[in-house]
Amino acid sequence: MNNSVTHQKSKALAVRVIRFYKYLTDEKREFVLAKQILRSGTSIGANVRESYSAQSKADFVNKLSIALKEADETLYWLELFVESEIITQSEYDSLAIDIKEVSALLASSIKTAKNNQ
Repeated sequence: MNNSVTHQKSKALAVRVIRFYKYLTDEKREFVLAKQILRSGTSIGANVRESYSAQSKADFVNKLSIALKEADETLYWLELFVESEIITQSEYDSLAIDIKEVSALLASSIKTAKNNQ
């Protein structure tokens, strides 16, 4: 399970968010909102990882559901960055594609797990 696509993509997204955070703080001098996207963006992969040691199917679904909520929150922060012109539309698009891809994987995994209960 540790080599699942969801695990790999959520971890890669976390690395991208960390780099994005560094860019925001170093280049854009944005600290408060940058911290928010750092927390939610890295939490996605952490919750996916935590789902591996779930105590039940319901717990597994819960952990993935939390990850999905964190992905949605991350997208929200990203939308604020572009709408407030802190980042460009192309910077937004690049990261938003990855967030939406991970969200789709999480939604699919949650649906499958619920159907198998």
